[in-house]
Amino acid sequence: MESPRRPRLTPAVADIRRAVRELLPLEGLILVGLSGGADSLALAAATAFEAGRVGIRAGAVIVDHNLQTGSADVAARAADTARGLGLDPVLVLRVTIDDDGSGPEAAARTMRYAAFDAAMEQTGAVGVLLGHTLDDQAETVLLGLARGSGATSLRGMAARTGRILRPMLGIRRAQTRQFCVDAGLEPWSDPQNFDPRYTRVRVRETVLPLLENELGPGVAVALARTAEALREDADALDELARTMLKEHWASGRISADLLAALPAAVRQRVIRFGVEARNGVWLTRVQTLAVAALVTEWHGQGALSLPGIRVVRQDGILIFSAPGPT
Repeated sequence: MESPRRPRLTPAVADIRRAVRELLPLEGLILVGLSGGADSLALAAATAFEAGRVGIRAGAVIVDHNLQTGSADVAARAADTARGLGLDPVLVLRVTIDDDGSGPEAAARTMRYAAFDAAMEQTGAVGVLLGHTLDDQAETVLLGLARGSGATSLRGMAARTGRILRPMLGIRRAQTRQFCVDAGLEPWSDPQNFDPRYTRVRVRETVLPLLENELGPGVAVALARTAEALREDADALDELARTMLKEHWASGRISADLLAALPAAVRQRVIRFGVEARNGVWLTRVQTLAVAALVTEWHGQGALSLPGIRVVRQDGILIFSAPGPT
């Protein structure tokens, strides 16, 4: 195996290596999700270096989405670069994007994460490192604001979600490009990253620059900081709701008076988490509020039928069940 490249220790190199070091596991195999772009390439190089220092194995997984002519060649070049950095094993997984109506971006993301799961299963890896940056986090928060999707979306991406690790959420995109310059690496520029048909591209190329120009520099950092604060609050509320659920939800039943005494943020989480656990249905905010109205706006209304769930209030108890035959 070739030794990883050792670029001079510039500020960008030092910052990204440090970020990776803080999130690396202590043992086992870790994979880097590598596209060949500057973000993932900087991550791959830093991981190869830091994994060698702590004595763990590091490999790479390249997902060929097969969305562009020549995508197989791009994936092959990324694989060659990974091997040159000393990463082993290096997997190239080709996927087919099937848009289920959620849109091409969401469909590609679903298949990409399925490929990461397959790569971990195949290699026994303990996790996959992804190259999301502070700028990606800011874009995610703005998209959440535009959709009105509440704290669940505004909390942004977590540094650790199961076996998915994102060490560079405090790193700016400009730093990853500088890392590649300092390390003598040539990143691939994905033309889809500049295609205005994609919502995230418009946020990146138009909305955020406009906000920075009109409100002053630091908007992206402020948005990422907001996501971190909201994540802390949301985690605390989630924990409280799950505790209430464990103690008071029995066989799809819970006291309406108990729910009424809870703060709205906790009450709605109890409803949403309970329905998800029992019926495998994830309620939207509008649907959750409709269920909560059986508690907060009770005037004798009948059963509430929602996709995948039926809720009725009887003798002060909310009863959740599967919908009956139509």
